[in-house]
Amino acid sequence: MKFKIYTLGCKVNTYESNVMSERMKEAGYEEVKSGEEISIVNTCTVTNTADSKSMKIIHHIIKEDPSRIVVVVGCMSQIRYEELKENPNIHIILGNKYKSQIVELIELYQKTKKQIVKVEDIMNTSFETMKLNNFNRTRAFVKIQDGCDNFCSYCIIPYSRGNVRSKDPLDVIDEVKTLVKMGHHEVVLTGIHTGHYGAEFQNYCFADLLKQLVEIPGLDRLRISSIEMNEITEEVLELMKKSDILVDHMHIPLQSGCDKTLKAMNRKYDMKEFEDKLKEIRKIRPNISISTDLIVGFPGETEEDFQETCDSLKRLRFSKIHVFPYSERRGTKASEMKDMNGKIKKERVRKVLEISKELEQEYMRKFIGQTITFIPEVEKDGYLIGHTGNYLLVKAKGDTSSLNQTVSVLLKEVTYPYVIGKRKDD
Repeated sequence: MKFKIYTLGCKVNTYESNVMSERMKEAGYEEVKSGEEISIVNTCTVTNTADSKSMKIIHHIIKEDPSRIVVVVGCMSQIRYEELKENPNIHIILGNKYKSQIVELIELYQKTKKQIVKVEDIMNTSFETMKLNNFNRTRAFVKIQDGCDNFCSYCIIPYSRGNVRSKDPLDVIDEVKTLVKMGHHEVVLTGIHTGHYGAEFQNYCFADLLKQLVEIPGLDRLRISSIEMNEITEEVLELMKKSDILVDHMHIPLQSGCDKTLKAMNRKYDMKEFEDKLKEIRKIRPNISISTDLIVGFPGETEEDFQETCDSLKRLRFSKIHVFPYSERRGTKASEMKDMNGKIKKERVRKVLEISKELEQEYMRKFIGQTITFIPEVEKDGYLIGHTGNYLLVKAKGDTSSLNQTVSVLLKEVTYPYVIGKRKDD
């Protein structure tokens, strides 16, 4: 039978979709781009928009071909399974456990023709071990952690992903070694709260895992998908001094550049702590790319608060800012606060995007005239496109023979969103 997986949301979902795909193909199912007989929707619920997109895809699938087996999994189904199970055209509903059992559950449904709902309390559960033998992209994601216990006032994720839990270090190391053998030069460590890896272990933490991973032969790049400011410990900083396998890029969520708003968000730092940490990192890696996440229009954010955030963004010189308008999530503390006008939020998003583009191009221009390596991910119209270790998006002439290989180029000019590179033989 033919299947297709629709993936929404974060890198953790991407990883888990790849695991499900691998399990399905191992069992003899064929993955297709359209015309599938089994539709698997891996949902996201981080914002109202994510919820709407998930529901839109589900309804489209059912309308397009009511005879399909429809499977809904992930964060939205963890929260809204009671609603979903009322739809008889949704045949299997899973939350954020049992994705690794996707084949067995589909085959059980095929045998019984009865709706399967496997969603349980996820607030005190163990890590569901998953392993990938290969990955369908140049950069291979490895999920090392799940869950979050920060309970930021705006965030539904602790309720949809549950308690903090970590993959066994030996399983992580074995998975990375396998991916390197399969030809992946770069591995991205991902999780819901990645830097909190190992919180439940005795005498083993995130820095210990990093130290072991950078020693794996053949691994050229190790990237952390996202890490909270207060999880960049002295041990992590020390490893950044010693190993260039850890790339010159960190994604550190800020969420607001105003102390008043940070406190209302229940973030675990203030602006001085955040800025001091960035100074420490840049002292070790002067040219590092630091990107961030930002929420604008949080309840109670005044024009003065927003201006303070804009001033902070310019001062901190992020290389890229991912900005989101505040989205009320029922059940969170912030949902009890008064939301603001959507037009105001939209305008604030626009202003931050302008700042982001200006800072991004400023960072790009620093490398013009330098020779740098990148790993081409796609070829389009005679050009190779891919990322450097510090996440510059490079475009250079070439063909498919160089895909997924390390390529050296001289950076010539910025043509946003690309930095144009020239190979020696061009």
